[in-house]
Amino acid sequence: MKVIPIQQTGVQTAPNPAPLPPPGSLLHDRRGRRIHDLRISVTDRCNFRCVYCMPREVFDKDYPFLPRRELLSFEEIVRVARLFAARGVKKIRITGGEPLLRKNIERLVGMLAKLDGVELTLTTNGVLLPKLARPLADAGLHRVTVSLDSLDDATFRRMNDADFAVERVLEGIAAAQAAGLTPIKINTVIKRGTNDHGIVELARHFRGSGHILRFIEFMDVGASNGWKMDEVLPSREVIARIDQVFPLEPVDPNYQGEVAERWRYRDGAGEIGVISSVTQAFCSSCTRIRLSTDGKLYTCLFAQHGHDLRGLLRSGADDAALDAAIARVWTAREDRYSEIRSAHTAALRKIEMSYIGG
Repeated sequence: MKVIPIQQTGVQTAPNPAPLPPPGSLLHDRRGRRIHDLRISVTDRCNFRCVYCMPREVFDKDYPFLPRRELLSFEEIVRVARLFAARGVKKIRITGGEPLLRKNIERLVGMLAKLDGVELTLTTNGVLLPKLARPLADAGLHRVTVSLDSLDDATFRRMNDADFAVERVLEGIAAAQAAGLTPIKINTVIKRGTNDHGIVELARHFRGSGHILRFIEFMDVGASNGWKMDEVLPSREVIARIDQVFPLEPVDPNYQGEVAERWRYRDGAGEIGVISSVTQAFCSSCTRIRLSTDGKLYTCLFAQHGHDLRGLLRSGADDAALDAAIARVWTAREDRYSEIRSAHTAALRKIEMSYIGG
């Protein structure tokens, strides 16, 4: 049995903490970054075995996924999300694993959709959207992001390593569009020598569709994806390849802290984005915090440990205690992994992306 160790800590962080901001006030970390985005992982399971996230040689039939009793209930998730919304979170993304594998996920969406002033989104591999897109939209989901790493079927099957065809994902995207879960974002992780030959083909396919294609540099998340720097294709090369065929121009970000650098086609056929965590670190403006499937807070995608909220939730803590724990975690935050990435840091055993979401 292959087990990836996960370090855990309590919610106490730095010694001699500064006074906490009063309840209901906005939270800023030690670098002045305001909390804005909450990512909630609802399952550590997935029906894909993507080579950059859940390689089959690790996440095989014997892998010990979390038992149901360790997962946060929908009620626990909503309780935490409500406290985050009161502290300034304006965007909640439901992730996994593959979040559509969580039973009755549309019920959770309906519960979260009642939070005022919060955009509610979900990231998925798309194959279950033909069945679930309409129920999710009816429950109050605003939009979806769909992962699609290649339009070449053989390449895509190799990358998802679960024999899912490209057409299954395209059907899911069409179902999401029909349900009004737009604008749909299409996320593509680029590995040099694996799928970078299809960059322009993807751009050509989604031009004029109203969907926003985003290219993500292959990152050293977790401890099992075999990351190598020479397999990273810098975003500037992605932009250069597309620009040669379909001229591009830069676009201002939608909001402070947006991780994707935006570009639009000069002929008005839409826009694309690039996410450059490896070559153009955006730590200085990162506004994200992650809640894992089993109730731990992570202040960085590349974290080595989390801060337990489930223990508080299940020990009878009131909202004031939970809010104070959340405030302590964020105000002590000073993460800047991508700014200090090196051969040493890349080799550290970090939390798997399937456990805390992308």
